[in-house]
Amino acid sequence: MSPLKELPFLERTSYRRRRLGDAARLLPVLGMVLFLLPLMWASDGAGTTARSGLYLFGAWGGLIALSFAISLRLARIVRAEDGTGPEGD
Repeated sequence: MSPLKELPFLERTSYRRRRLGDAARLLPVLGMVLFLLPLMWASDGAGTTARSGLYLFGAWGGLIALSFAISLRLARIVRAEDGTGPEGD
């Protein structure tokens, strides 16, 4: 049996920065899935075009809000790692 290897220790801030970066990279994939969903809905019935349009604008706004929140958190983490405060920008 081999001796236990020491696992690399990742600091909490660098780990969060990497996970937020991964989330930012997955946003276009999420957007593509959300924008293709109305194509799978049944097109029979009244009001489906209006409902699909409202859904698309809602999904678009949600993606904008989500990307804004991720960018704010990433900027806060990068500032904390650099040691600069909000006035350093």
